[in-house]
Amino acid sequence: MLIKIRKGWDLSERDVTSESHYLKRRDLLKAMGIGGLIAGSGGILAARPAYAATDDPSGHLYPVPRNEAFVGGRAMTPEEISTTYNNFYEFGSHKSISKAAQALKVRPWTVKIDGMVEKEMEIDIDDLLGQMHLEERVYRHRCVEAWSMVVPWSGFALKELVKLANPTSKAKYLVMQTFEDKSVASGQKQFWYPWPYTEALTLDEATNDLAFMVTGMYGKPVPKQNGAPLRLAVPWKYGFKQVKSIVRFSFTDTRPKTFWEELNSKEYGFWANVNPGVPHPRWRQDTERDIGTGRRIPTQMFNGYGEAVAHLYKDIAKSERLYM
Repeated sequence: MLIKIRKGWDLSERDVTSESHYLKRRDLLKAMGIGGLIAGSGGILAARPAYAATDDPSGHLYPVPRNEAFVGGRAMTPEEISTTYNNFYEFGSHKSISKAAQALKVRPWTVKIDGMVEKEMEIDIDDLLGQMHLEERVYRHRCVEAWSMVVPWSGFALKELVKLANPTSKAKYLVMQTFEDKSVASGQKQFWYPWPYTEALTLDEATNDLAFMVTGMYGKPVPKQNGAPLRLAVPWKYGFKQVKSIVRFSFTDTRPKTFWEELNSKEYGFWANVNPGVPHPRWRQDTERDIGTGRRIPTQMFNGYGEAVAHLYKDIAKSERLYM
């Protein structure tokens, strides 16, 4: 007898709006001439334009095989929604930054690897992609603002980049930085933000099986507004931790002050692990709004990925604030 053991990040059927039901509802609303927002639900329809990665030379690499070990646990968010409802402060502090983000030039794009490594290097993004095993993983994405989506990311395991970098035995943290170019990113002209956007993981987090470098989504190169050509996905952490458009990976033995932590350490900490029991000062965290359906659903500890990552924090939890 075949017994299916449900992964910790799977939701029960009663907590999920099926994709077929959602699509039928969306078609009905379109037929009624309703665009923009789904009336009374908070879900977002595809009334706004989508911006695909049409000028990305890596397009021939996609789609890539799906790794069925990583599933989102509920219906995937429609592409036209998750590619037009974005946080990317380099292009503005609102969600509708898709058009502005098209100013970002994703080629040439060079990634620097430095710090406590055996040999520092700079590598072209396409050369990097050529050295990595690309696969698709479906992950839940949870924003600290209490909205969420489910996305089929394409890319490679972050631990493979760590292996390529070959950090020394003294390295404890991996620091990642976003590009900085005020001529294309108007948000970077806001001097009160500590540019460039900086985030970091411990090496134990960076080499966890779930940590993923995103290069594509929905079977295509990742669009500019979603962090092209290289971004981080760590699904057990809040979205602000998942740095976009990365140009630098630095290995160090000193924990850095990350972007939001430096800006407001009372609201945003280093760890940023999802915890429904710890409310943010401005957003309660016990439930979340699925942006594809508008439905509010229960938030799970570590966004439901606890069985893969909880052990990382067993000792740290006694002395540190692990959330936000």
